[in-house]
Amino acid sequence: MRYFLHLGFNGSKYHGWQFQPEVVTVQETIETELKRIFKQKITAFGCGRTDAGVHASQYYAHINLDQSLDFDLKFRLNKNLPDDISVYQVLEVTKDQHARYDATFRTYDYFIHLTKDALLSNCSSFYQLDKLNLDAMNKAVKLVLRQQDFKALCRRPHIYKHTLCEVTNAALFTNKATDRLRFTITANRFLHGMIRIIVYYLLQIGTGRLSIVEFDKILQGERNEKRKRLAKPNGLYLSRIEYPYFENEPRHHPGGSLLLDLEP
Repeated sequence: MRYFLHLGFNGSKYHGWQFQPEVVTVQETIETELKRIFKQKITAFGCGRTDAGVHASQYYAHINLDQSLDFDLKFRLNKNLPDDISVYQVLEVTKDQHARYDATFRTYDYFIHLTKDALLSNCSSFYQLDKLNLDAMNKAVKLVLRQQDFKALCRRPHIYKHTLCEVTNAALFTNKATDRLRFTITANRFLHGMIRIIVYYLLQIGTGRLSIVEFDKILQGERNEKRKRLAKPNGLYLSRIEYPYFENEPRHHPGGSLLLDLEP
């Protein structure tokens, strides 16, 4: 029997989703609890990797069991998992449905605050910058939306067969005081470091350190940036996973009510 685990996690204390030796990951933490419950090794196949310190307000993993559940697995997992990992649902699916390979689109949100705020420190990245040029940043976002090949925005393009991504949405939002921002992007796939590299460039453009023309040259491969710089990880959320066989709204918006007043 196959089940999807609908999850959310605060990634601050974890070295990403994927199991890695000698560091604590979300996958390892969940599998440790599954082993305690089922008295055997149960692998949780995730819908994708996340970097160290990155969060997920919606994440899916699937597990395979020898027989149907006859107890409340959601309750048992939530009772014993740490507070920074939540199981929202346990969904029975067919044996050929796959949490990673069946995902058609993924949405990420990146939150930024420009004024130091203790209540935002765990759910948004703090950048102590002067007022940003939002018009220039929005022009850059439109370039991202039109782009197809994202080789220039990938840390390790050599590990992929190709670097094409279908971006269906990219937008920048802000609050009335323009001291908090959210960049959101939806695509069929993402490359290693891609979103955090985009955000880094948006901030460079917003502060006037990089022009729109220079950014376009980077995208087109006309300007080679040997060192790919990344924005901080703690503002990034995997916030929505889409599948062809069901619709499931995220449990809540990343960042909670503190960030909900952002507007385009």
